[in-house]
Amino acid sequence: MDRRRSGKCTTARLWSEWEIPTNLRHARLIAVLAMCLSRGLLGQSAEQIHLDAIENLELGNLKADIVTYLGRACVRIENTGAQDSGYGEGLTIVRGTSFRDGTIEVSLSGDTAPDAPPLLRGFVGIAFRVKDRSHFELFYIRPKNGRSEDQLQRNHSTQYMSIPGFPWDKLRSEASGKYESYVDLLPGQWTKLKIQVKGKIAKLYVAEAEEPTLIVNDLKQPVSNGAIALWVGQGTIAHFANLRITP
Repeated sequence: MDRRRSGKCTTARLWSEWEIPTNLRHARLIAVLAMCLSRGLLGQSAEQIHLDAIENLELGNLKADIVTYLGRACVRIENTGAQDSGYGEGLTIVRGTSFRDGTIEVSLSGDTAPDAPPLLRGFVGIAFRVKDRSHFELFYIRPKNGRSEDQLQRNHSTQYMSIPGFPWDKLRSEASGKYESYVDLLPGQWTKLKIQVKGKIAKLYVAEAEEPTLIVNDLKQPVSNGAIALWVGQGTIAHFANLRITP
């Protein structure tokens, strides 16, 4: 008997003919999804933030100009005012930005102003989840510490700070070495910073390093959306270019 003509075999053959295309469709879908994921097509793409117009920046009492510095078009920001005990006066909020989790990348430089006291170190960095000038998270660098002859001072080259409630001096006194670290820096030279944020964890990468220079596993402020801000500490002249945000 020709088993191919039996009802049982015919049913199996019909099931097989239906099943195989379905599996093929599933396999094709999985392959397409994998390709999209690998290319980042399912996520949002990086947003380039143009720092070429002063009107895009909320400066407060800081001074800013659009200039070319060491071959790059950028914004130059000066903070030569009196000591800001709340640190919010150092913020230049980038209008129209909203950030909760993701990656922030920027090229920046920092150096002390010509008449700045010697104890100042050229403070410059990026604030995120900025609600206002009294609520924000911040990573910054101290370029003049990078090649200090004092090892302890070198160890203070990068810093995390959270306002309100957690300025750098409180974090240092209560958890020495936990919220700052060493990295090689040169004042006045372009340095790339990358900040990765997810929930209560943030990681700071300096230059093209594959591993983070500083890891904070307990961001102090509540997790929320907020603006991005360029931060310049007292007695510092800083430059910023190539700001990118990837959600």
